[in-house]
Order: sequence, then C-alpha cells, then structure tokens
Amino acid sequence: MTRRDRNARSTSDAAESTLEGNAVEGASGSTPADTADGRPTPPDTSDGNDVSDPGTEIAVAVEGLRKQFGDDDGTVTAVDGVSFDIERGSIVGLLGPNGAGKTTLIKSILGMVLPDEGRVELAGVDARERPREAYAQVDAMLEGARNDYWRLTVRENLRYFATISGVDPDAVADQHQRLLEQLELADKVDEAVRDLSRGMKQKVSLASVLAGGAEVVFLDEPTLGLDVESGQVLQRELRRLATERGITVILSSHDMDVIETVCDRVLIMSDGRIVADDSVDELLRSGDMAGVQIVSSDFDGQVLDALTEHFEVTAVERLSPGARVEVATDGDEVYDVMNLLREHDVTAERLLSLEPDLEDLFLDLTTRSPAGDRVPTGDRSETGDRDTRRADR
Repeated sequence: MTRRDRNARSTSDAAESTLEGNAVEGASGSTPADTADGRPTPPDTSDGNDVSDPGTEIAVAVEGLRKQFGDDDGTVTAVDGVSFDIERGSIVGLLGPNGAGKTTLIKSILGMVLPDEGRVELAGVDARERPREAYAQVDAMLEGARNDYWRLTVRENLRYFATISGVDPDAVADQHQRLLEQLELADKVDEAVRDLSRGMKQKVSLASVLAGGAEVVFLDEPTLGLDVESGQVLQRELRRLATERGITVILSSHDMDVIETVCDRVLIMSDGRIVADDSVDELLRSGDMAGVQIVSSDFDGQVLDALTEHFEVTAVERLSPGARVEVATDGDEVYDVMNLLREHDVTAERLLSLEPDLEDLFLDLTTRSPAGDRVPTGDRSETGDRDTRRADR
C-alpha cells in the first residue's frame, strides 16, 4: 500500500498532535542518508538479492495480474490477466466504463487488494516480496478531496504528509511554495482545509500527494470539482513535474479532454482486460469512424434517403433550406459520396473532414459484445447525440 496508508493516518487529532509536538521539525533526524532535496534514500530491505538498477526506465511493471471476487456460485473476475509496463517520467491515462476493473487494478498495484495471480514491480522491486522498498516512493489520491486533514491548514497538511513520507519539510519548503503558487493556493496556506471550497480542497489533496516527493503517483479524477482555469493549471503542473522531475503519473479520469491533453499514453479497460494501449495519436489513427461533414441548401428527403441507402449517415441536422449531414467514410469512399451528390445536383457549400475523437474510440472499444458487435447505445442519427469532430481540432 502507499506510504500514507502505511503510516497510520488514524485521526485528524493525531495529526494535529504530531504537529503540535514538533514532530515535523525533527523529521530529518530520523531518516538515514537523505538526498539533496530532503527525500530519503529507500531502505535496503532486501534479503540478499540484488536491487534493480536505480537508473531503470521502467517505473511500473504489471504482469499477468488477475483478481476474482465471490465464491463458486457467483465469481466475478474484476481484473483478467492484465500486463503492461510504464516508463519513468510518463503520464499514463487509465480509462474504462464503470465496472471495467480500473479501481481493482489500481488497488492491486498499490497493495491495497491482494491479487490472485500476477506480479507487480515498482522501479524494478517486486511489490510482494519487498513491499516496503517497492512502495517507498509511491503515493496516491484515490478518494478526491477526502485524503487530507480538514482541521489542519493547507501548509500543515503539506508538512505533515511530507513528514510521514520520510521527508524533511524544511528541505523541500521551496518546492512546497512553488507547488502552492502553481496550484493557486499561496494565499490560502494558513486557512483550515475545511473552510475552503470544493475545488480548493481538491487542489490541497493534489498538493499533499506531491508534497512528499513521490516518484510514482496515482491520481483518481484529479480535476473533479475544478473550474476550467484550475483544471488547466493542474494539467500544466503535471506536465512540468513529469518533465522536470521525472515523476510518473497514472491518471484515471472520465474527462477525455484531460486525457488527450496531458497523457503520453492511454490504457483502456473493458471487462477486466486491457483492450487498447497506445499513445492518443496512435489510438485516434486506429479509429474507423473518419468521415465528412457536408452542408448544402440542396439537400432534400430524396437525397438523404439515397445517402442513407449507400453510406453510413451518422448525423443529420435540418436547416432552412437544406441540411448539415455527416457521413462515415473509409479512404476513397468520400469520392463515391461526392459522385452521388453530383448525380442529384447537390452543391456542397461547405465540406469538412472529420476524425474520431477519444470519446468515440472509447465507446467503440468498450460497448462491444463478446462476439465483437457494437452494443446498441441509442439512436445517434440526429445531431446533438455527439459533438462535431474536425481534423483540425
């Protein structure tokens, strides 16, 4: 489990007592061989086996992870043979519909759930054989803004979580200040968290996770409750930390824009399995829903019927006169569409090339039946059921 889980965060009163007893100020004296930024060298808890090369590029390695719940009469396979590697310094998005197994997968990696099969390595250290060493530089925010002590101030929370992570808060005070400024919390440092807005509490939760100098962080819905500007600030800060400090981020979110903007790579889960694993650009290129949008005042019922008969018409918006029509095309099929329009004396007044977005691809991958067919999700033939997708987004 993560560092904060291992350090007995039992009550907020205990946290306040820790601060009042100046435990924070004395943290540096209790950790051996501190690094320059105050983070302790991970303890050598090995049993004689060689520790993996500290310069390894693989931060998280998962192999054959499997977890079932229930008994013989009603067994549910939440995670079904999942394997992947995550490189150090990357930001990886984890997507999946409710019930896909995301939470069980994350908790299995963090040691909060014991998998039935499989192996987890963090920085080359086996998490089951040497858990203390493996999780020494891992932290997580899994419950939104509920992982902080609301009676403490913003500054006290950061110092407290740095301390229980084995970090001297004085040694990282400048980093904390920059983090507070980047997340626009600098003017709230002496306010109790319970007095802050929901969005501010979310920011404090993120700051607390990052305050301890973890090398790998798991973030569940980190932009929940944030306004647009605050969400963009968070995205920039995550990218900065990954680039400048080499922090590895595993980010679970239902906000497709955040995933597209921030993540180097995306894992999509469905029914306990990884059904897609690639960069956002490659995933979008693999989509099969490209097409064209045509606007013409010449469209009438007869032309629309002809288009529907020969092609996959995905959206129709009636105009006065004419219509805006979207047609799914595959390669040179767009020329066949234009030939049909010419045959019906339709002049295209506006023509746009469309490409699939991440939401389209996500739905396509996660709404298939076991036989591979799409599960019906309602009539999408009318505009309004999905956003217009343009190649020059």
